[in-house]
Amino acid sequence: MCEDKELKKVGLELMFLTPEKYEKPEGITAVELAKLVELPLETVKKKLNILKESDIVFAKGINPKYWTFNEYNFQRMDEDDDLFLLLCSFDDVDFDRYFQY
Repeated sequence: MCEDKELKKVGLELMFLTPEKYEKPEGITAVELAKLVELPLETVKKKLNILKESDIVFAKGINPKYWTFNEYNFQRMDEDDDLFLLLCSFDDVDFDRYFQY
């Protein structure tokens, strides 16, 4: 897997999105997430499906779907997995985006 910046952006946003930041306790919708990461909705939906196939995000509900990060499954991923490596390469990540100091 080459460096997929959009997938990384969506994955990291969900990874660092704490329940306190959700508008609803169920999680965040794809529309809300698309606004946060400033990507087209269709792109965000495709990236969410890639993450869902790897079992590190899951959706609740049907219309709308609420997405949340699955920390338990993420920590149990193979360390050589391309997606795991992508989400753990922090060289170009601005953590100020996710944390208030």
